[in-house]
Amino acid sequence: MNHLLKSAGVAALAFATLGYAGTSSAAETLTIVSWGGAYTKSQVEAYHKPWIEKTGDTINSEDYNGGLAEIRAQVEAGNVTWNLVDVELSDAVRGCDEGILEVLPTEDLPAGDDGTPAAEDFIAGTVHECAVGTIVWSTVYAYDTTKFKDGPTTIADFFDLEKFPGKRGMRKAPKANLEFALMADGVPSGEVYDVLATPEGVERAFKKLDTIKNDTIWWEAGAQPPQLLADGEVVMTTAYNGRLFNAIANEKKPFEIVWDGQVWDIDLWVIPKGAPKMEQSWEFIKFSTDTQRLADQAKWISYGPVRKSSFDKVLPDMQPHMPTAPANFKNPLQNDFEFWADYGDELNERFNAWLAS
Repeated sequence: MNHLLKSAGVAALAFATLGYAGTSSAAETLTIVSWGGAYTKSQVEAYHKPWIEKTGDTINSEDYNGGLAEIRAQVEAGNVTWNLVDVELSDAVRGCDEGILEVLPTEDLPAGDDGTPAAEDFIAGTVHECAVGTIVWSTVYAYDTTKFKDGPTTIADFFDLEKFPGKRGMRKAPKANLEFALMADGVPSGEVYDVLATPEGVERAFKKLDTIKNDTIWWEAGAQPPQLLADGEVVMTTAYNGRLFNAIANEKKPFEIVWDGQVWDIDLWVIPKGAPKMEQSWEFIKFSTDTQRLADQAKWISYGPVRKSSFDKVLPDMQPHMPTAPANFKNPLQNDFEFWADYGDELNERFNAWLAS
């Protein structure tokens, strides 16, 4: 947290110099980019609608599939059309290092509703010099309860085609898949990134993935895996826990989440370098990450708020569905953003070559 506050002071000066320190009364249209489906709906309900009501702004909501390629292309072309983007932590760190994201004046983030300063209210590691966190989420897997009398309970079961036959769904990317593979192969969650940082560890992970490669359907957008499961194309699939909650709670699908080996992460707001309407974008970030708005988002999807002051405002019947609920948090693995910032390109290349082989 300290490193962000030092940078925040510089950013605040930069914002003021550029005329972004005040509050504009002119209505604007913001293009806000996120991951679509139930997740974007939760943002629309908790963030967009109250922001529109407060400011008179309009919001153009666009979906993407993550990564930095589109942000980098806009910045390098000098034609940035996205005002705000929801990214994973590893991309926030890498994008900041590359200079394609704006440094933010995070010292201006408001205190929590209980008066706790923002620097203490945000969970450690959820505010970065170029990004402000919103939610804690997990990649887990779920199965169709109509397909198995006694369903899987561990991450190793996901890879056991003999005991649990049928197609699997996995994200078309190495992140989380390699971690799942190692944990399923017996690596303790606390040692996964140490093992994966070695050539032998990478070979071991891909060897484990080999065991289900021919029985796997690869998904690219977060809304896809619950649909694959609902359509019967797979009997179990990895997915973001909030997407599964939406299918189970709102669409009444017969899915069961297996929390063993969950890989948890955070999402954050970033502003592409040179994006227009900086003032409104920063005001939107402050608004959408205050105590009440973060708690409001948890009414719509089972992702935990990153502010401590928001926890008590989360509805009691939603709390058991949060990744950090004690019953769900017995064998978790936090995504190591530094690992993926360092090894992401190399492992993405290796993963794509493996898929094509």
